[in-house]
Amino acid sequence: QVQLVESGGGLVQAGGSLRLSCAASGSIASINTMGWYRQAPGKQRELVAAITSADSTNYADSAKGRFTISRDNAKNTVYLQMSSLKPDDTAVYYCYIRNPTVVYWGQGTQVTVSS
Repeated sequence: QVQLVESGGGLVQAGGSLRLSCAASGSIASINTMGWYRQAPGKQRELVAAITSADSTNYADSAKGRFTISRDNAKNTVYLQMSSLKPDDTAVYYCYIRNPTVVYWGQGTQVTVSS
């Protein structure tokens, strides 16, 4: 069984920063991609950032230049450093781990950016 535990969400003013963490526990044989989705009220779920096992990264256009995704393979942890936050970044952020055969999801952490 694999469990993903997210942390680091909270309330921050526009222009501030937050660092999200997602730590996976359990037996994980292989991890191809780790990343973050977000879901905001009235908006569709979108992929924010992803990082592959080769440390190749991909970002949503809205996140480019402001967010940085990284991973610590020894800890089975993925991070999302968010800077210059905007109210539109307010959402529940869900981390995921994509194996060759299965996808694991975190429960989500709330990020609220006030104006």
